[in-house]
Amino acid sequence: MHSGNKSVGTETGGALEACIAAATRALLGYRQPDGHWVFELEADCTIPAEYVLLRHYLGEPVDLALEAKIANYLRRVQGAHGGWPLVHDGDFDMSASVKSYFALKMIGDSPDAPHMVRAREAIRSRGGAIHSNVFTRFMLAMFGVLTWRSVPVLPVEIMLLPMWSPFHLNKISYWARTTIVPLLVLAALKPRAKNVSGVGIDELFLQPPYSIGMTAKAPHQTWGWFLLFRGLDSILRVIEPLFPKQLRARAIDSAVAFIEERLNGEDGLGAIYPPMANAVMMYEVLGKPEDYPPRAVTRNGLDRLLVIGEHEAYCQPCVSPVWDTSLTCHALIEAGSEEALPAARQGLDWLKPKQVLDLRGDWAVKRPEIRPGGWAFQYNNAYYPDLDDTAVVVMAMDRTRRATRSPEYDAAIARGREWIEGMQSRDGGWAAFDVDNLEYYLNNIPFSDHGALLDPPPRTSRRAASRCWPSLARRFKAARRSRRGLRTCAGPSLRRGRGTAAGG
Repeated sequence: MHSGNKSVGTETGGALEACIAAATRALLGYRQPDGHWVFELEADCTIPAEYVLLRHYLGEPVDLALEAKIANYLRRVQGAHGGWPLVHDGDFDMSASVKSYFALKMIGDSPDAPHMVRAREAIRSRGGAIHSNVFTRFMLAMFGVLTWRSVPVLPVEIMLLPMWSPFHLNKISYWARTTIVPLLVLAALKPRAKNVSGVGIDELFLQPPYSIGMTAKAPHQTWGWFLLFRGLDSILRVIEPLFPKQLRARAIDSAVAFIEERLNGEDGLGAIYPPMANAVMMYEVLGKPEDYPPRAVTRNGLDRLLVIGEHEAYCQPCVSPVWDTSLTCHALIEAGSEEALPAARQGLDWLKPKQVLDLRGDWAVKRPEIRPGGWAFQYNNAYYPDLDDTAVVVMAMDRTRRATRSPEYDAAIARGREWIEGMQSRDGGWAAFDVDNLEYYLNNIPFSDHGALLDPPPRTSRRAASRCWPSLARRFKAARRSRRGLRTCAGPSLRRGRGTAAGG
């Protein structure tokens, strides 16, 4: 009996080693020539739909082949419920469904096609497109489907508010901040999409779209705060036209300066799709020609997010080379073979100069005394490094240092740890990009019906936070004693990977 179990164990162990070797070879096959990894980052259907709508907003020449492939993608990911979800096989989402339907109709799908009929019935049976979120309403207002009365007032003069004011850009998350700044200019100038084909989606509403007013209270909002901010919105709607033109011009100049300081070349504003697209539309309404360098470079950056296959195409929300490379290095270090370890070292050598050491990003507003030392998610996004990428890179470098006893990564590890420790919020936890982003009342403003305006740390106590580092150390020790790989050394958060395109 004993010898039989040993035989089975040997066979199982051999099969496991063969699988690890095959997976290692597969990973090495995906390696870029300079030693890093970057995989496709597929999000939900809203980004490819928005890409199509952006092209028609700008009146760009129609790319029939590309649009046909995007249409194939959108049709394939349509849910069994008739609409479109935010995750594969997920629940119906109104805004995703409205944008996808609009994009398909813009591409040329007939409203009488079976998939369009199913989508329209799914939207109307849930109350219609009036239930779209604020971001979708802004897009529909720019296309003339809704009026500007259907969206919150966003005075561009927000750019000039002092830090002590109840609403300030540095009191909201990085992804909201970079998205809102160009949107402030669009809201002030109220542009109209070129939409050469004149496509509309009135059929998705149960009432005349022009009669629609502001959004209803979102489930996460409290009535007291909501009514207060709704009242302020009503007052701003009356007095905004009376703001001095000189003040408005200065605010627009401030918004443009904010954006151009953070453009990142073709990596774009915030290195994520929504602010990049808003920036392109902002330059268009400001009268900047297509070859105006900031506009042209940002527009090219959007095309670099496309993933084009033989039959389908979609647009990524961003790219993820730092995250992909650091996780791959962990896997290769765990595999530990003669071909895996040198590749992991090459990946870490690629990551090392990506550490942001000389630029204090937006995070420094609340932590001016802390030296930079983090890594961003994308190739270039120096204003917005994040704590989870930084932690995973430092962990991989530390594993290599412990194995080789080489001081090669000592300085990078020390600066990364220094930055992480300095970014601990006052409640004891860590957020993704920001520190002390705890102004929870802002989730009640009309613009925040999506509930993702802030970047707060998880609700954790200082006592729980103090246990994080010892727990992590124990995981490292367990990992070195076994071949369980990332399941042991990184825990559930690392296995899950990234949650959203905005990072974190």
